[in-house]
Amino acid sequence: AQLVESGGGLVQPGGSLRLSCAASGFSLSNYAIGWFRQAPGKEREAILCINTSNGRTYYSDFVEGRFTGSRDNFKNTVHLQMNSLKPEDTAVYYCARRPISWCSPNVGNYDYWGQGTQVTVSS
Repeated sequence: AQLVESGGGLVQPGGSLRLSCAASGFSLSNYAIGWFRQAPGKEREAILCINTSNGRTYYSDFVEGRFTGSRDNFKNTVHLQMNSLKPEDTAVYYCARRPISWCSPNVGNYDYWGQGTQVTVSS
């Protein structure tokens, strides 16, 4: 199994980015997929999780409606749409697979991780 993130980069405050996470070696439709981020000197934190059992997406409080998760089962890819970006959103962003279809915010409950993609929000 492999996950590969893409779409990171440098964006000005208030701007938008769309990250993608392409899966290979397994079908995303059978697993919960989480997006996480890790800023320098901080612990990795959960952003959102897509639950494939009930089709719902669960968001961390800090998202405040700015981020949206989506899944394309045909392309075996999940996306993270980020709007109204702030400098404090600067971090390495990761997608990860949980070996069951139900979500969890805990990093330790995910078995496969992508390599991460850097997002920098700065003017």
